Amino acid sequence: MPGARRPGEQVRAVTTVSTRPTSVVDAATAAAVRLSLKPETRIRGRLDGAWWPRSWNMARELPALVTVLDRTWGRITRVTVHEGMWPDLPATVPVGAHVVRLGWFGPEQEADDLCLLSYKVGRWDLLVIPPECDPARAAHLMAAAADVHETRGAAALRSGLAAGQSPAESARESRAEVARDRAASWPVLFDSQAPLVQI
Repeated sequence: MPGARRPGEQVRAVTTVSTRPTSVVDAATAAAVRLSLKPETRIRGRLDGAWWPRSWNMARELPALVTVLDRTWGRITRVTVHEGMWPDLPATVPVGAHVVRLGWFGPEQEADDLCLLSYKVGRWDLLVIPPECDPARAAHLMAAAADVHETRGAAALRSGLAAGQSPAESARESRAEVARDRAASWPVLFDSQAPLVQI
């Protein structure tokens, strides 16, 4: 009889756990694509890392990035960018055996942000470092964007580091900024003069 147990027979329980794909990319691949990603942690800021493309040609640059991230984060199906950042934006870009759809926005999306969407897994945001950026500055920005304590968005990160901050100083400023924002937005929950319950 199916499902019946014999005396002394052991039962095996199977548990399925679904997790977000790891953000580990081997060093050679990351260097070839010029990509840095935050390690997997509970802390998640506005950025998941940084990408330094070699040109402003989205059709040429995006396939290499998506190929790496497909293996790391799951199949990327859509990418959104700020319309003013990229001079020529096709509606779709072929990547291996699938096609990635491109969306572009105006002020709704930060100019330095590249948003990658995976149908099954989620959303990731990368700081886009301009191709013409000085290599030392690009390395500085990539290190800051991959810092798990960095919580600022793309524009705030770039402007903070433009002021000469180190990645560590930038992360400290980011945490302080978050604390100030939270403190300012918390409502006053208790007024000692008012009754706690009004009937």
